[in-house]
Amino acid sequence: MSPSTIAGLTAAILVGLGLYALIVNADPLKKLLAFNLLGSGVFLVFGIIARRGAVGAFPFDPIPQAMVITGIVVAFAASALAVALMLSLAKESGRITLDPEGETRPDNGAENA
Repeated sequence: MSPSTIAGLTAAILVGLGLYALIVNADPLKKLLAFNLLGSGVFLVFGIIARRGAVGAFPFDPIPQAMVITGIVVAFAASALAVALMLSLAKESGRITLDPEGETRPDNGAENA
């Protein structure tokens, strides 16, 4: 297997895990982490595209590289904003969940005693 194939498979696994966690988890912090995992997979896919799209004297295509670097900065800023909003929500309401009752749903479906 070539290194680009391994990186492509890793990117696919990251995207798959991120999508699964984004759909399954109800906690906002877990959703944020899943979204960041999904974004990491997408950035890796763009890196593979940049490697395979090389032409001329450049070993890599610089346009996808610039997009990945910009995307990483924007994702970091969006994650910091989301964490700040979650902290503000916790400070104002005393809970992080968005349930109106303030109760979190158990993960295994069992009732809390």
